[in-house]
Amino acid sequence: MKQGDLLPEVTFQTRVRDESVAGPNPYRWQPVTTGDYFKGKRVVLFSLPGAFTPTCSTYQLPGFEKSAAEMADLGIDAIYCMSVNDSFVMNQWARSQDLENVQVIPDGSGEFTEKVGMLVRKDNLGFGARSWRYAAIVNDGVVETWLEEPGRSDDCPEDPYGASSPEAVLDWLRENPVKSAA
Repeated sequence: MKQGDLLPEVTFQTRVRDESVAGPNPYRWQPVTTGDYFKGKRVVLFSLPGAFTPTCSTYQLPGFEKSAAEMADLGIDAIYCMSVNDSFVMNQWARSQDLENVQVIPDGSGEFTEKVGMLVRKDNLGFGARSWRYAAIVNDGVVETWLEEPGRSDDCPEDPYGASSPEAVLDWLRENPVKSAA
């Protein structure tokens, strides 16, 4: 993906709380499309190898959560964290991280991740197919900038982190202020 590219249209299978569902697990399936997430909004999208993994849980996700107010001041309407994990895992991870500002998107089958060219194998870690780490600013479904970690490859022995960090996204937003309509 690069500046000017349109995000692929995908339907994500999410689980949402629904009090009309009886029993101890009051959730239902809710299909949500790329358009539902991105249409008419300027957002930060970041993706990472997996929920509950060390770098993702210690630095990346919490960093975006803490940076939300400044990102909003810089013209961001929403922050989305995507991972090739199912909705059950993503919802529990969001709960464990006490998220208030970042919304998680489950790409359980990796369809979106594959269509944006970021699906890699992490069999060396027993993960299978996962996302390479990246971040993007997306305006109404169109990529403004794409910040990808270097060295994308299958079974990469390292887990580079920096180019897609919240600090890097904030730097880009500060250097590229939203132009107001005149």
